[in-house]
Amino acid sequence: MFPDVLKKIPLTFLIITGLFLSGCGGGSDDSSADSDTLTIGFIQTGAESDWRKAHTVSVKEEAEKRGYNLKFADGQGKPENQIKAFSSFVVQRVDAIILAPIVETGWETALRKAKAAGIPVLILDRTVDVSDDSLFATYVGADTYQEGIQAAEWVVKETGGKANIVELQGTPGSSPAINRLKSFKSVIDQHPGLKIIDSQSGDFRRANGKQVMEAMLKKHGPENIDLVYAHNDDMALGAIQAIEEAGLKPAVYIKLISIDAVRAAFEAMVDGKLNCVVECNPLQGPLAFDLLEKILAGETVAKDNRVKDEVFEMAHAAEDIKTRAY
Repeated sequence: MFPDVLKKIPLTFLIITGLFLSGCGGGSDDSSADSDTLTIGFIQTGAESDWRKAHTVSVKEEAEKRGYNLKFADGQGKPENQIKAFSSFVVQRVDAIILAPIVETGWETALRKAKAAGIPVLILDRTVDVSDDSLFATYVGADTYQEGIQAAEWVVKETGGKANIVELQGTPGSSPAINRLKSFKSVIDQHPGLKIIDSQSGDFRRANGKQVMEAMLKKHGPENIDLVYAHNDDMALGAIQAIEEAGLKPAVYIKLISIDAVRAAFEAMVDGKLNCVVECNPLQGPLAFDLLEKILAGETVAKDNRVKDEVFEMAHAAEDIKTRAY
């Protein structure tokens, strides 16, 4: 189906490097494959949220559906694990690499090695900051900058342009956290009655979101917090726990908006505990493999490919949850 992209190396060397990969990236899945089967390396950030788990499943299921040999490496939230796994995939001479980078920076050297080896790299979900865009073949993901704008526009509408806001940021240095912070602030700054009184990282994790929210309630007093803006649903769900444990009613006493739109967030809206979610669609596997097939066939593809996102509010959550696939 596809051209012989790279010359395969001896089986004994593949076994050795395969053992190396299993120790550096949190483990890898490697089903057996014959010489005509494409081998794709997939490097994930980790399993820090329901969204991330759905993202991983989307890629794995699509690879299986198309009959590819997918090698999976879990970064476990550590950029150094991802870089080691990436280097191992290059040494193994896989046909292509799908990379969901934890942070934007630090990828220049690794990507240059892949390019020199003739291995195309598809950047998935989060972007990379490199000096030369030719170091990767294409990008697939949501428009995380626009998501922040959508969230801010809802806040303006919901509050009438007057509120004290606390922000739960995602992983420092990750493109979603950077974009969702900058774009949200760009809209909020246009409204003098809206103030971001605190902004701290919860690392996209539920437990951290709860901890940060507890600290903010203690620092500012619940009477001085009108709204929580969380960079993902898991942190918002943690914040809901903190608000409830403080004896307050989330979504009523303190309004909440988050990004991702996983099922647990819809359940929270149905329960009247979360006001709004901005979607970040994790089902990116099909589009990623569509583009990889074209790239490996020598076709030219767009450099930037975005999945469609929507905004969902509490009032319609009972109906909207029926259509959720994740």
